[in-house]
Amino acid sequence: MGGWEWVIILVVALLLFGGSRLAGIGKGMGRSIREFKEEVKGVDDGPGATRHDEVVDAEIVQPEIDPERKHRES
Repeated sequence: MGGWEWVIILVVALLLFGGSRLAGIGKGMGRSIREFKEEVKGVDDGPGATRHDEVVDAEIVQPEIDPERKHRES
């Protein structure tokens, strides 16, 4: 696409959306691209390099063994 095609597209977009809405769309697109780049950069750092480490408190519970059931299964 040449220069005149871009000018025509810009004029049509200005007529359809107006200047303020077009600026808002551009701002939203810029923010989306920035967030996408940050997420991709976080993935490239590797699985061990997460920004939000979460500590989970867990407890291992040993199930009680019923002696009657153990004899029936044998």
